[in-house]
Amino acid sequence: MTTEINNQLTQTPETQSKITPEIAIHLLKEGNTRFVDGKPLSRNLSDQINQTSTGQYPFAAIVSCIDSRIPTEIVFDQGIGDVFNARIAGNFINEDILGSLEFACMLAGSKVIVVMGHTSCGAVKGACDNAQLGNLTQMLDKIMPAVNAVSTPEGTDRSSKNIEFVNEVAVKNVEFTIENIKNQSPVLNEMYQNGAIDIIGAMYDVKTGNVRFLNA
Repeated sequence: MTTEINNQLTQTPETQSKITPEIAIHLLKEGNTRFVDGKPLSRNLSDQINQTSTGQYPFAAIVSCIDSRIPTEIVFDQGIGDVFNARIAGNFINEDILGSLEFACMLAGSKVIVVMGHTSCGAVKGACDNAQLGNLTQMLDKIMPAVNAVSTPEGTDRSSKNIEFVNEVAVKNVEFTIENIKNQSPVLNEMYQNGAIDIIGAMYDVKTGNVRFLNA
């Protein structure tokens, strides 16, 4: 099944209808393996533009950070029309992103939502340091629950200088974002409970290019 879908120029109503949440996750895992191994699929982007000009049928929606080192389609080796992207520093959600995810899944047929954090995240570092700078201050406040939720032994450095702590906060932030999606979107939570979609977490390693799925 996955080979048949990967050989498509891009997703169609027929291929999308055959993709289950489990298959969608497998497609992303396969794509990341190809990326890490340096063996991406050969795609004609001009043909993909033409094929998607009359419609789109992405199989996944990914919430990730704006970090320039994480171009989502590339790290999952996907083409035009394969995945939705919602990118925001710190990969948290708000009403606008929730609405976008509801469109992606309920109306456009995506089968999985992936909340993907990454190592050495600048937004998480800023939250750990309680950075204060214009609108950035309010944005980083949304990551503070994850900072506060990571317990450490007394005397541990809880600043951005402690990269192990930063990465633990990044994982916790992914977990909180998943819970917020379920709690704040009855539409997506119902789809999740019914098995129509899955909502999972992932962490991208900026040193290796590897994506580690947290609960799949």
